[in-house]
Amino acid sequence: MTRLMVWDIPVRLFHWSLVALVGLSFYTMKTEGAPFVFPIEIHARAGYLLAGILLFRWLWGLLGSPHARFTSFLYPPGRMIDYGRCLLRGRAPHYAGHNPLGGAMVLVMLVSLTFQAASGLFLTDDIFFDAPLHGWASNEVVKTLASLHSLNADLLVVLIAAHLMALLFHRLKGERLVSAMITGRKAVDGRPEDEPAEGPKPGFRNDRGASLSLALVVLALSSLPVIWLWNA
Repeated sequence: MTRLMVWDIPVRLFHWSLVALVGLSFYTMKTEGAPFVFPIEIHARAGYLLAGILLFRWLWGLLGSPHARFTSFLYPPGRMIDYGRCLLRGRAPHYAGHNPLGGAMVLVMLVSLTFQAASGLFLTDDIFFDAPLHGWASNEVVKTLASLHSLNADLLVVLIAAHLMALLFHRLKGERLVSAMITGRKAVDGRPEDEPAEGPKPGFRNDRGASLSLALVVLALSSLPVIWLWNA
């Protein structure tokens, strides 16, 4: 059994920030929102922050560490089918990062969350709150986005439930995926299928200081639209 460093600090911070913001978003819409006086305002500001960290994750998926990159965990359909068959037979290969099915789930959730954050920027409650981009679209478009926003929220509940079930399934198999997302290290039995080749990845600096600098630059770029939305 080998403990590999898989998830860098930016990925871990993104993940747990996402959990907190999605939880706050659902709480302020699905409950009375206490102790918040105007839960819709809190919901909107959580959405602004969510849009920012999602932008960061999309950029980090192109520029970040090897296991953070989309190219490391997005596989063709045939590979996903083969993995699913092996999983059902109890002989699934080990992956340090996301396995083929898990990688597909990550992409679906990112797309769904991004649509949710983006569509929310155009909505209104017709009483107290107009989102920053509400005036940029016609009433018909806003109504359509409001319907899709609501439907996509239900889809997210299904995706989150599937994600939690997958975590439980892998935990029963002995894989501690939650602790790996906390510490960054994952215990792998044998050589993982997605083990990076030796030496630095193209376009990726193995030096921690350089990697942190890159993460800060990407974070700064991602924060610009959030600052504008927050003050709009």
